[in-house]
Amino acid sequence: MLRTVRVVCNVVASCVIAAMLFSGSASALEPEHEMQRLMLATEAAVEANNWGEASEYLNRLQQMEAEKPANYLYYRGRVMLESGFLNEAKSALEGYVSKAGAEGEHYTDALTMITQVEKARQNNQAGSQGSGNSNSEQVAIIEPAGEESLQKLRELYLADSDAEALVMHLNALLDNAGWRPDERIRRLDRPADVVYEVNRMNGSLNIQEARREGDGRILRTTESLNVFGVNPSVDWDCEPAASACWIYDPRDGSRMMRLAENQGVVSEIARTLGQLIRTMQNQN
Repeated sequence: MLRTVRVVCNVVASCVIAAMLFSGSASALEPEHEMQRLMLATEAAVEANNWGEASEYLNRLQQMEAEKPANYLYYRGRVMLESGFLNEAKSALEGYVSKAGAEGEHYTDALTMITQVEKARQNNQAGSQGSGNSNSEQVAIIEPAGEESLQKLRELYLADSDAEALVMHLNALLDNAGWRPDERIRRLDRPADVVYEVNRMNGSLNIQEARREGDGRILRTTESLNVFGVNPSVDWDCEPAASACWIYDPRDGSRMMRLAENQGVVSEIARTLGQLIRTMQNQN
C-alpha cells in the first residue's frame, strides 16, 4: 500500500509531518462502519498532535454523504484552529455546540476554543492596526492576492492545486451551512433539508442541490456554471424573516443557494466561491 509523506507548515506549529494514507484503496466496510473507523482514526491523530493525518481523515469524512456525528465538527474545529483558519474553526466549533448541546462530550472544550478564536482574532486585528494594515483578520478566506493563504489551504487539504484546495474548502463550509426550516431544532440523525456540494469539471462548476422532500425522499438536482466570462464577485444576503441566507448566481443575480442564517459563514462561502471562479479563469 503506497504511503507518501508531506511536510505541512502552519502559523501555529512550525511544521508537522502529514501522512497521505491509503492512496487508491477503497474500504470494503459499510458506510456507517467506515465513518466510525475514520472518526476513531481522527481522534487518535488529534490526540497525538498529528494534524496533517487528522486533516486527511477529516477530508475523507467530508466526502461521505451520510450525516456526520457531532464530534466531526469538534475535531474539524480543532484542526482548523491549529492551522490558523480562525473563521472556519469558529464555525465548526459553534456547529458542534449547537448540534451536541451541553451534554456533548467536548462541550466545555469547544466553548473554550471559541474564546481562543476570538482572542486570536483580536490579537490579529491589534497587530494589523499597529502595522498600519487595514486587513485585520488572518482567516481562511482567500483574497485575490492571497497566495500565501492559498498555499496554506493546499497544505491543509493535501491538495495538488489551488482550485482543488478551494473546492474542498468550499464544500467543508457548505457541509456546515445546510438549511433547515427551524435552526433551533438540530437532530443528530437527520441531515439538513437543503444541502449543496460543488465539483469542478474542466471550465465549469457543477453545483448539486440535495433537497429533502416531505416523505423523506432526497431530490437531487445539478446545475452547471461555466466560469468563463463570469464576474468572480459573488453576492449574498440574509433574510431573517425567511430564516435563510442566499448565494446569488454571478451570471444573472438570481438565487442559487439557500443556506442557514449565519452571515459569517455565508460571507465566507461567497468569497471562497468567487476566489474559485477567479482561480479557474486564470488557469486558462
